[in-house]
Amino acid sequence: MVAVRARPGDGDLRPPVRKSRIAHRVALPTAWYAARGPGRPRPRLGGVLNRIDLRGSRRDPRGLLPRAQLDVSQAVERIRPVVAAVREHGFAAIREATERFDGVRLERLRVPAEAIAAAAGSLDPDVRAALLVAIERARKVHSDQRRTDTTTQVVPGGSVTERWVPVSRVGLYVPGGLAVYPSTVVMNVVPAQEAGVASLVVASPPQQENNGLPDARVLAACALLGVDEVYAVGGAQAIAMLGHGADGADEADRCEPVDVITGPGNIWVTAAKRLLQGTVGIDAEAGPTEIAILADDTASPVHVAADLISQAEHDPLAASVLVTDSPELAAAVDAQLAVQVPATKHEARVREALGGTQSGVVLVDDLEQGLAVVDAYAAEHLEIQTRDAREWAMRVRNAGAIFVGAYSPVSLGDYAAGSNHVLPTAGCARHSSGLSVQSFLRGIHVVEYDEAALRDVAPHVVALANAEDLPAHGQAVTARFGS
Repeated sequence: MVAVRARPGDGDLRPPVRKSRIAHRVALPTAWYAARGPGRPRPRLGGVLNRIDLRGSRRDPRGLLPRAQLDVSQAVERIRPVVAAVREHGFAAIREATERFDGVRLERLRVPAEAIAAAAGSLDPDVRAALLVAIERARKVHSDQRRTDTTTQVVPGGSVTERWVPVSRVGLYVPGGLAVYPSTVVMNVVPAQEAGVASLVVASPPQQENNGLPDARVLAACALLGVDEVYAVGGAQAIAMLGHGADGADEADRCEPVDVITGPGNIWVTAAKRLLQGTVGIDAEAGPTEIAILADDTASPVHVAADLISQAEHDPLAASVLVTDSPELAAAVDAQLAVQVPATKHEARVREALGGTQSGVVLVDDLEQGLAVVDAYAAEHLEIQTRDAREWAMRVRNAGAIFVGAYSPVSLGDYAAGSNHVLPTAGCARHSSGLSVQSFLRGIHVVEYDEAALRDVAPHVVALANAEDLPAHGQAVTARFGS
């Protein structure tokens, strides 16, 4: 399918990166994030998380809490030419961008069916079993989210029906960077399938180590879910291909445009989604992952430390925040981090994330104040490790997902709880939800009135039309009655 060669030199879009990494497969340098602007210090984890002491304060905590922010606006301008080139030139532009940024020269865009089948056949049996469990549980949860049509009889002879109609075609982006994400295939595909989407397409970056194909585990997950339209394209060029469509090497290689694009990615993917919003629907602009833990003195410091580390291993800009009314717990968590961080595989990445300004411990007077703090923070993932944890959880208003008690860690939701792990970040949980069946449905109102029902309400329609100086609106009603 492809010829793989050594990665070329840095292009115009590429920020400085280590030589061993390719552009869309790395976390961006910290200067690309507002939390790490030029000249700002880079804190290091010296065994103690940063402290924010809100005890005795009743100030709005929203502006006081740590958070890393993506500076997407600059990235939008830098990828604009890539998106425009893909729209105008299709395969040629995708091929050039992929060779430039990935060191892979594409001969075709679409992954051959035999390569997908081969990936499924060679999948580790334990990984296969785990993916099948994840798929089964996700289907159970998401099938219960299906919407049914409803008809309201407004008056005799007048009704409004709300029909729920799936979008026709969805593009699902699966990143390939510091980690590979077959679980993301599950989390995106299952709700779309349960919504009744007829056409699903996956785009994932080509991997040099896999002969220019997407990661084999990603391909295997596609096979297990029955997705056979997969493209070996990543980064901004993948989003542009999905949004605008693109000619391929031949007619069979063409990618038709989609209606909705979902799935996480780095800053270039986020920028491309912002640029295409309106042309297509998007799920969200994903930022660095984040976990907040509301805990009291009943929480296990071993569990809390492990959970903070679990999200920190995603990205040096990941946020891990503990909110507690127990200074003793905070100290015990520090002690546990000193033990657990050196033992974790991705120690350097975890250490940078936990030591960053976006992570820390927030000390509060009591759990009531703690609840206000976590609501203000609106975390992507929120754990409640307190007495009466479910009662506190049911009072939370702002979170992407809530994990209740000692035996519901975020990692469970990442893989096999049945919930979805595509969740709002950067405080967007105040107004947005995670990916669900609803993300792929549109509600259409069907209005049906007979003559008597329209005649009855006609004077009110005319009155409102005249009040808004739109008399033709009223005349469109009265014309039906010869007056």
